[in-house]
Amino acid sequence: MQFSESWLRTMVDPKMTSDELSHLLTMSGLEVEETEPVAPPFTNVVVGLVREVQKHPDADRLNVCQVDVGTGTLLNIVCGAPNVRVGLRVPCAKAGAELPPGPDGKPFLIKVGKLRGVESQGMLCSARELKLSEDHGGLLELPDDAPVGQDFRDYYALNDLKFTIKLTPNKADCLSVLGVAREVSALTGTPLSAPHSAPVAVTLDEKLPVKISAPNLCGRFAGRVIRNLDAKAATPDWMKQRLERSGQRSLSALVDISNYVMLELGRPSHVFDLDKIHGGLDVRWGKAGETLKLLNGNTVAVDEWVGVIADDKALESLAGIMGGDATAVSLDTTNIYLEAAFWWPDAIQGRARKYNFSTDAAHRFERGVDYATVVEHIERITALIVEICGTADTKVGQVDDQIVNLPQRKPVQLRTARARKVIGVPLTDEVIGDIFTRLALPFTVADGVFSVTAPSYRFDIEIEEDLIEEVARVYGFENIPAKPPVAENTMRIEPENIRSIFAVRHLLADVGYQEVVNMSFVEAQWEADFNGNAEPIKLQNPIASQLSVLRSSLIGSLVANVRYNVNRKATRVRAFEVGAVYKRDASVQDGPLTVAGYDQPQRVGAIAYGPQADEQWGQGTRDVDFFDVKADLEALFAPATLRFAKLEHPALHPGRTASVELDGKTIGFLGELHPRWLQKYDLPKAPVLFEVDAVALQQRAVPVYAEISKFPGTTRDLALIVPQAVAAQDLLDAFSSAVASAAHGHIVQAIVLFDEYRGKGLEADEKSLAFRFSLQDTQTTLQDDVVDALMTTLAAAATEKTGARVRK
Repeated sequence: MQFSESWLRTMVDPKMTSDELSHLLTMSGLEVEETEPVAPPFTNVVVGLVREVQKHPDADRLNVCQVDVGTGTLLNIVCGAPNVRVGLRVPCAKAGAELPPGPDGKPFLIKVGKLRGVESQGMLCSARELKLSEDHGGLLELPDDAPVGQDFRDYYALNDLKFTIKLTPNKADCLSVLGVAREVSALTGTPLSAPHSAPVAVTLDEKLPVKISAPNLCGRFAGRVIRNLDAKAATPDWMKQRLERSGQRSLSALVDISNYVMLELGRPSHVFDLDKIHGGLDVRWGKAGETLKLLNGNTVAVDEWVGVIADDKALESLAGIMGGDATAVSLDTTNIYLEAAFWWPDAIQGRARKYNFSTDAAHRFERGVDYATVVEHIERITALIVEICGTADTKVGQVDDQIVNLPQRKPVQLRTARARKVIGVPLTDEVIGDIFTRLALPFTVADGVFSVTAPSYRFDIEIEEDLIEEVARVYGFENIPAKPPVAENTMRIEPENIRSIFAVRHLLADVGYQEVVNMSFVEAQWEADFNGNAEPIKLQNPIASQLSVLRSSLIGSLVANVRYNVNRKATRVRAFEVGAVYKRDASVQDGPLTVAGYDQPQRVGAIAYGPQADEQWGQGTRDVDFFDVKADLEALFAPATLRFAKLEHPALHPGRTASVELDGKTIGFLGELHPRWLQKYDLPKAPVLFEVDAVALQQRAVPVYAEISKFPGTTRDLALIVPQAVAAQDLLDAFSSAVASAAHGHIVQAIVLFDEYRGKGLEADEKSLAFRFSLQDTQTTLQDDVVDALMTTLAAAATEKTGARVRK
């Protein structure tokens, strides 16, 4: 939003400097991005009147002018402008004047000199020479009532600033000079002088037939017929100045008036050429297959999602966005239909972006425009049109105002105690009531509860927090004391059986994995491929079309990390992530960190791809396998002992996948990526990955003192032949049960599988597994008979549970 300070001060003129006004607006939430002069500095330029013009004796394109600058003595000035003439009032730079810098950056000094032998005592100026615009077609012509000799900066109000305000989307009521003026009036207590025009006398009974077929598109539509206008009339300089200082280019009087009122009051309107309308108008939703050529020259296709204004033959306008070329006014227009309406914001939002452009009208309508002042604003526009473009034969029709569907404002409550708590200031009912009064927010109050009804021009007041924001910004953010939070400073004891997630990160980094941070938003196809999840949790407003669902595991993100690096010639990748996954769970209730119906557990995942170790002379090169990553996972949980069991997982290789169990509870999985996904995601080799519950990983046993044995230990090996279908874990479970119940089971310190054999001497469906038992007693030297008895018991337990037989 851009406007000139002088325009704002015609409506509200607080006794403060420009800098103070800028600071006030910024601190109230209307951030002033920039203030800049409307014109560069120059001096000694006055309003001059050309009294005589004669041809230069030695130059065909130059004239010698006698110019009155109000001093009683005419100045002799040589001028080459094509529009110089007797009676012209023009800016005149007298000798000694400094004009704005040229391309070299130095001020242009006007001196008395000779041009082709004729003395010139000054210079008549164009708008371009004064850096007021890029127009260089001739001298800047001033109105006939411009006072001769007056300082041109004062006459043209050039000691002015342009304010550029960055508005938040909710402050649509400030998309006008009047809106900003209302804010300044409320903040300073300065009286507001809003623009007002008396209703123009109706001299014509004619009405254009209008039908509103879509009340959910247009809630109010008003218009009037005006005949016998002069569209060639010049836009007044004061209006041009205000438009230009608001970033608008002057086009023609009728268009300029419409734009001017939009900037002044925030009311976009449209002027139709009445003679180009066929029959009446119909305000409706578009139909598939219809097209419209717009004012910007583009031809667009509309559908049922876009609102239009149509006559009996064709479309004439995109509702609330832009008019059509067919009924556009021109300099030959004499009869017009002036329209202003209330368009529902939801019916305008996104429509302009659909066609890859934006308009001032759409920007305002999609945020909400005052629906109660439509007729008053039409009267304002009419008065300006009649004043500027009116003729002796101008006829003005009555306003045809149709109201079909307007917003119903419901009171919003604000509790004084709540506002006091949120803002942190001891506010009273009187202070809050005064703020609402200054903001023109009607209210009632009872027992510390305000009931506020938002005005028709405020679309941003819907909940209590909106009112609290109004109180805070008018009270003054700078008046809210900055207080440090008050809290009990107590040292919390860190539980010994819990390690922080940062320690887990360090452990993974210590074994060569690098941390990655991925978004929780993933592609729906990842969920289907890696998790078999046909109904993932969908996002209502995804940041990108492909990132449309929430992940239920870390697999997809980790595979994408590997793929990204492999595509950039990385041969070895080790990555891990600590992050949340999202699953539906009806048992979850709302809480400080929970959302009803959704479980959000934190998981730790890691992936390994490529060689097991960097290339070196000390060992051969081989690719990482299941057991390498299994060893990393076991080291991560140490000294806790994990149990692994065969598992089927949609993302992983069916024969190289295991569930991870701790204390009888499944906490994750481990495996090699399925061959089908290697092909689909263009991975030359199979990565191995795991994902486990972060909470389980944070648990650790508290260290307990154990007596150190003074007696030597020993080892015994036991080789067992079992069917190939029997897992090594089954034998380990059998051994554990036997150790727990055996008389001398306490001497077993460790059981390790150290060999697997298949081949000669065994049946095709058999395998041999060899286990090493570490034995030691803390109280006495081991005896052979005790050890032999224990080993016999262990072998018997394995035979009973799995059908194993001892290998000879």
